[in-house]
Amino acid sequence: MTDSHLHQSHPQIIARLKRAHGHLAKVLSMLEEGAPCPEIAQQLFAVEKAITNAKRVLIHDHIDHCLDPEAPGGTDADGFRRITKYL
Repeated sequence: MTDSHLHQSHPQIIARLKRAHGHLAKVLSMLEEGAPCPEIAQQLFAVEKAITNAKRVLIHDHIDHCLDPEAPGGTDADGFRRITKYL
């Protein structure tokens, strides 16, 4: 990874993904221990939220800092198209 792809938001994204990793590890142990399904579903929901929020921050940061407003038409249309397919 080059320095040009490091952004101020990356530590926040890493923290969110570590949180998701912790929730996912909890889900695995709950399944192995035979925890009630509603409790497992709650933890899975937490995993989804953490990943969704990390993705949102990453995409917003990319739009704010990586798209070229000097490109023809005022935006980097190709870059915008490429990132929005992950929404």
